[in-house]
Amino acid sequence: MTDVLFDFKNPDYQAVYKKRAERLHTIRTTEGALAGLLEFYKTHPAEFINDWGMTFDPRNAERGLPTNFPFVLFPKQIELVNWVVARWKGRDDGIIEKSRDIGMTWLAAAIAHWITFFHAGTVVGFGSRKEDLVDKNGDPDSIFWKIQAYIAGLPIEFRPKSQTRTHLCIVNNDNGSVIKGEAGDNIGRGGRTSIYFKDESAHYERQEIVDAALSATSNCKIDMSSVNGNGNLFYRKRMGGEIPVFSFHWSDDPRKDKEWYEKKKRTVDPVLFAQEYDLDYNASTNDSWIPGDFVEEAMKLGPADVVPIGGWVIGIDAAHMGDDESVIHLRRGRLNLKQITRRKLDGIQLAGLVTELCGQLELQGVHGRIDAIIIELDGPGASCYDQLRDGRYKKIIYGVHTGQTLADGRNYNLRARMWRDAMDYLKNGGVSVYQDRDFKSQLCSVKYKYKDSLLLMQSKKEYKKEFGRSPDRADAFVLTFAVRDIRPVQDQFDKVARHNIRRQSDYQGY
Repeated sequence: MTDVLFDFKNPDYQAVYKKRAERLHTIRTTEGALAGLLEFYKTHPAEFINDWGMTFDPRNAERGLPTNFPFVLFPKQIELVNWVVARWKGRDDGIIEKSRDIGMTWLAAAIAHWITFFHAGTVVGFGSRKEDLVDKNGDPDSIFWKIQAYIAGLPIEFRPKSQTRTHLCIVNNDNGSVIKGEAGDNIGRGGRTSIYFKDESAHYERQEIVDAALSATSNCKIDMSSVNGNGNLFYRKRMGGEIPVFSFHWSDDPRKDKEWYEKKKRTVDPVLFAQEYDLDYNASTNDSWIPGDFVEEAMKLGPADVVPIGGWVIGIDAAHMGDDESVIHLRRGRLNLKQITRRKLDGIQLAGLVTELCGQLELQGVHGRIDAIIIELDGPGASCYDQLRDGRYKKIIYGVHTGQTLADGRNYNLRARMWRDAMDYLKNGGVSVYQDRDFKSQLCSVKYKYKDSLLLMQSKKEYKKEFGRSPDRADAFVLTFAVRDIRPVQDQFDKVARHNIRRQSDYQGY
C-alpha cells in the first residue's frame, strides 16, 4: 500500500519504480509467485492499483516531472476504491460528491480494469453527457483514452493476453469481460452491466430519463460528480438519505493545502469555485433566504467558543411515517447542539424521545434549564404535542401554526417571521452551529419571495416538490425562533438543578 513517507507534493517516482522493478523481477524468476499474487489481488483492488497502476497528467511537464507516472494512491483514494468495490459486491448504488481534480476518472478506470481482469464475465459501463467525453480518439480527456492508457501501462502479467478495442468498447477476450460506454439519453439503453459509472451525472441534461433507464440494467450504479446546484436529481439523491454517499473534498488530497486553496480561489469564478471545490450545493441559488456564508461562519465556532445564555429552547419538526425525518434541535442562546434525527416515529414515540432528552438536559442542573419546547402543529406534530401537553413539561410546551398570518407589516405569516429572525440571528455572528452538511444545505436552499410587499417563505410542500425531501433539519432550527416572549418556569427545575452530575459537552452527540 501507499508508503506513509511518500511525499505527494514532491514525489520521488524513481524510488517507486525501483520497488516495482524488484517486485516484478521476483515474480518472473520465482515459480508460483505470480499465481499467488494474482489470487491476492483478486480480493485487494487498492493494493493492485497502488502496486502496478500508472496515470497521466500533462501538467507535470511544467514541474519537470514525468507526465506518465506511477499511480500511488493516497489514503482517501484507497478508501474510495474499497468503498466502490463494496457497493459492487453488495449490489448497492452509491453517490460520490467530489471536488475537481482529485483523480476520480482515473480511479474509476483502474477499478474497471480490476473488475474485468480478475472477474470473468463482468460488464462495466461508463456514461457521460456527451459521447466525446466518453470516447474520442486521441483525446486524453475522454474516459476510454484513460482506460486504455491505464491498461497499456501495466506489466504484461496484468493485462489481457487478447483484447479487442472498438469505439465505446473494450473486450477482454481471455474471460469475456467487457468495458463499454454510452452517452446522453442513450445511457442505460445498451444492456445489462455489473456496475455502471455515471461520470459528472449532476450535469446531465435529463437526469431522470437516464436514471430510469439504468434502474433496470444494473444493480450497482455509481453517480460520481462535482456539484451543480440544488435543483437536480443528483442533489435530491445525495440528500435523500437512501443511497450511501462518499464525499471527496479537496482537503482530502495531500497534494493540496491552504496556500493552494487561496491561489485557486483567486483564479476561479466564485460560484463555480464554491460548487466544484467546496461542494456547496447552494452557491448558485440566488433566491434562497439565508446565505451560505452565514452558516459557514457559525460552523467554524465550536461550543467552547461561545457563552451560552439562558435556558434551552427546543424545536421539534415531526415527520410523517415515510422517508422524512423527525428532527429535534437544541438551542441555548448562541449555542446549537447536534440535531437528533429519527425516521418512522409516531407521535407517542417522538414525545417519549423528547421527554427522555429533556430529562438528560436537566441533569446538568442550572445549565440544563429548559425554557421552551416548540412544535409545529400543521401536520404530524399535533400528536406529539398532545402527548407532551399531558406530561411533566406541559408548562413549557408551545404548539404553533406556522401558516398563521401576521399583521406586523413585514412578514406574511409566522413561518416568514421565524425565518427572518433565524437569518438575523446568524447574520449577527458569534453563533456556534454543529457541522452538518445536510443541515446547511437545507437551511440555505429554502427560497423566498414577497407577497403584497410581505416576506413569504417557500412552503414545505413546495420545497419537497422541488428537492425531493422536506427541509426537516432547517425547520427544526427555525422553530426555535417561533415564540419571542418566552418566560422561564423556574420552579419546575429547581429540584433537579442541584444535581449537576454531567457536563454540557457530554450531550452534544446525544
